[in-house]
Amino acid sequence: MSGIIGIFLQHNSVDAAATDDAARMAYFGLHALQHRGQESTGIAVGDGKTIIEVKDLGLVTQVFKESNLRALTGHIALGHATYLVSRDKGDMPLWEDAQPHIFSIGKQLIALGFNGKLLNSEEVQDYLSEHKLQLDSDADAEGIAALVGKYTEETGHIREGIARTMNRVHGSYAAGIISESALYAFRDPLGICPLCLGELRDDSDTVRGWVIASETCGLDIVGARYLRDIEPGEVVKISEKGVETLMARPAPKPALCVFEYVYFARPDSEMAGLSMYEARHRLGVELAAEAPADADCVMGVPDSGIPGAVGFAKASGIPYGEGLTKNRYVGRTFIEPTHSLRQRGIRLKLNPMKHAVRDKRLVIVDDSIVRGNTSKQLVAMLREAGAREVHLRLTSPPVMSPCYYGIDMSSSDQLIAARLTCDEICDYIGADSLAYLSLEGLVRATGMSADTLCMACFDGNYPIGLGFCTVASQ
Repeated sequence: MSGIIGIFLQHNSVDAAATDDAARMAYFGLHALQHRGQESTGIAVGDGKTIIEVKDLGLVTQVFKESNLRALTGHIALGHATYLVSRDKGDMPLWEDAQPHIFSIGKQLIALGFNGKLLNSEEVQDYLSEHKLQLDSDADAEGIAALVGKYTEETGHIREGIARTMNRVHGSYAAGIISESALYAFRDPLGICPLCLGELRDDSDTVRGWVIASETCGLDIVGARYLRDIEPGEVVKISEKGVETLMARPAPKPALCVFEYVYFARPDSEMAGLSMYEARHRLGVELAAEAPADADCVMGVPDSGIPGAVGFAKASGIPYGEGLTKNRYVGRTFIEPTHSLRQRGIRLKLNPMKHAVRDKRLVIVDDSIVRGNTSKQLVAMLREAGAREVHLRLTSPPVMSPCYYGIDMSSSDQLIAARLTCDEICDYIGADSLAYLSLEGLVRATGMSADTLCMACFDGNYPIGLGFCTVASQ
């Protein structure tokens, strides 16, 4: 799942420099959202007349320098950090996959930043081909852009073009669009992908502008106050007139991806009024009640496993300690593009502190086991460092089913829990014991109702029909 940040600053003819801060604010927002996509990044800026863009492969700090940021002048900006879902073009990301994606509607330039996965992409491409609209690639972002362009030309309004597009496509998505003079945000009818709205105020408490972001941490870093989530099925337009909204495709109930609580979102982000740190702390408390262990110390796997470890330690009475050092300059191994890169990344990312683990019986709390690579190497490293026992506890249930909505686990053969029992997984990774949190414990910790979450990777109940999922997996 990629990261999106959108900035709209009200035009200020008295202080023109203040309205040129949009690109820099998007730059800082992308820093906060870098964990959602590490393969490429870009920022597009509108100044009321045209749109210009800088994008490339690499991290935010690799792509943006003072020289190219200075060139991005304008009061509207859209930033994107890319995490590729489809590997059909090969194992490595391509420049063409970088976003925002710029396209034209007549003589008007538009830029799109897209997070998610279309399940009927082949149908969309066939439809566009029938209407003589040829795409340069099979990327979902390009298909969405072409549909928005077609329907905008028919309706005369970008917001209506977005609404009609949302009624044509099926899948998970959160997206931002900028024109030369407005910022748009929209979200799939089930709200599988997160997207929120914030407000910027100046020193006199006057509204200066608005921000959209995949997570609230993107609002925090630019000083925006959280207003609300973009509603599932909603289109928001932000212009000099302020915030306007249209419910384009209402759904009977939401289905936010529960993996946001387990792993994806930053711990300082909030969803549904609950911080991800608190949610993960609760996961650890639930886990301690369900799967106790006789041990000397509880340790968390940085970063997403630490809040759960703190909760486990508090509930169990076993002391909490730090025994794993994380190299902050290595990315998230879960979203590296190839198996070989994941394997190398695990060794580079984590290193045990021998003095803290030697001769200890350890409870190691991690967020999940997907493929088994990290856990197997982690247990081996801890034993090499002198751990006497390693009891692995997971703050999520077994990942049993593929995700078709944008997480890189789209086939069952990638999922170790789909092939092996808990005892067999324990033997494979070399732990003394292994236990998962129950689905009921996970739901309790989120504070949400089970029927408002997408938990398909755990329970196989897909909120969007399996007919679309079958097409997507081919």
